[in-house]
Amino acid sequence: MSLIIAGERSGVGKTTVTLALLAFLRRLSKKVQSFKVGPDYIDPMFHKHVTGRACRNLDLVLTSESYVKTCFAYYIQDCEYALVEGVMGLFDGVSKRYKEKETSNSSTVDSSFASTASVARILNLPVVLVIDCSRLSGSVAAIAHGYRSFDPTITIAGVILNRVGSDRHLQLLQDSLEPLNLPILGVLRREDNISIPDRHLGLVPTAELPELNVLIDKLSHLSETCFGWEKLLPLLQTKPQEHASASQFLPFFPLSAFESKSPIKIAVACDRAFNFYYQDNLDLLKTLGAEVVFWSPLEDPELPPDVRGMYFGGGFPEVFAQQLAENTPARQAVKTAIFSGMPTVAECGGLMYLCEQIIDFENNSWPVVGVLPATVTMSKHLTLGYRRAVALQDSLLLNSGKSVCGHEFHRSRLLSIPQQPLFATYRYDTEEITGYEGWFLLPNLHASYIHLHWGEYPEIPQRFLQSCQITSSPNN
Repeated sequence: MSLIIAGERSGVGKTTVTLALLAFLRRLSKKVQSFKVGPDYIDPMFHKHVTGRACRNLDLVLTSESYVKTCFAYYIQDCEYALVEGVMGLFDGVSKRYKEKETSNSSTVDSSFASTASVARILNLPVVLVIDCSRLSGSVAAIAHGYRSFDPTITIAGVILNRVGSDRHLQLLQDSLEPLNLPILGVLRREDNISIPDRHLGLVPTAELPELNVLIDKLSHLSETCFGWEKLLPLLQTKPQEHASASQFLPFFPLSAFESKSPIKIAVACDRAFNFYYQDNLDLLKTLGAEVVFWSPLEDPELPPDVRGMYFGGGFPEVFAQQLAENTPARQAVKTAIFSGMPTVAECGGLMYLCEQIIDFENNSWPVVGVLPATVTMSKHLTLGYRRAVALQDSLLLNSGKSVCGHEFHRSRLLSIPQQPLFATYRYDTEEITGYEGWFLLPNLHASYIHLHWGEYPEIPQRFLQSCQITSSPNN
């Protein structure tokens, strides 16, 4: 089996609790697999830092119910323990309409589609509810009772009480919960010296936290006494019979690898400025015959040798804009490669890097690659949400008219609107048009704010690599 760590709302300490559990499990076994509900990139980085294994995203909008089921089964097949971290509050999701009958025009709306509860229901996993008790005493029982009774298809295995202030505070909480007969599976006290710093897009990524190992060690030792392991461990252990459907994951990779004398080398930007990647995307490239070569636009003066394609994920180029600007050789190498025809995928932060300049939060302007005729500036406004994106013309990754689901999450905006956008974009939950997105400037370039998970669309990486296969490296 496994457990899902859910919150009664955002900010209750799900990630801290999850990391503490993973740190303890890692001490018991090297075979610990974690998952994250939703489109997040940063929490999975922390999971991987603790377990040594790539965390997998379980997202019903970016992929599908079938993908979530088979992905989960596939990646627990050689593990002893598995743990899923939820997203936002347990029932927080997006609205989706379902037809009640094939012959009826009426429909019902599931306002919690793609929520942690949806994934728990699909995977048939029990939920442990994390409650922030810093401003609660007797009311904790009303919260726990409400969450347990709201949806009878969800099994609440117990609660973890976070940010408990004192022994007296804990006694009040325990007395309030006792009539519910709901197990208290953990108690974490207020710990001022255990916190993960954050900024404008969430937690600060692991690569920027030199003291992270100290924090993880503290969480590991804390977890020895703050959790009821006699009840938790049996729930966290995986079972052999669950692995029977693991082979069903293979149909999601149905495409043949490319016939080539040597692997197709893809330069993937990976450093403190660019680190937002779905592991499944990178795995698909490898499955299809690519060799993923990581490099740093911050540190490396040139592209890796013999690469035939480039992939720039999201991240924080605005935070490192000065260092990116000062690495003139790398900027020129990228610009030369793109204008020479090298197939290039750039998402969000990658798109920002390919613009002419980035204006940071202090209103400083920094030159970057200069392929896209635009300036990007930072804003207080957060652009956030799932998008349905419809391709407006044939491009590097998609045929005209193809509809895909992606995700936007950024505080930057372009000062120039592309004359030939890649996509018409719509809100996923209302089908309200949100505008036009991405740059259709060169046939070898896909640059957009939309993050895509390729698991449901394996033709995307195949199309990318087909273009790379016929492209000569500029280093040759």
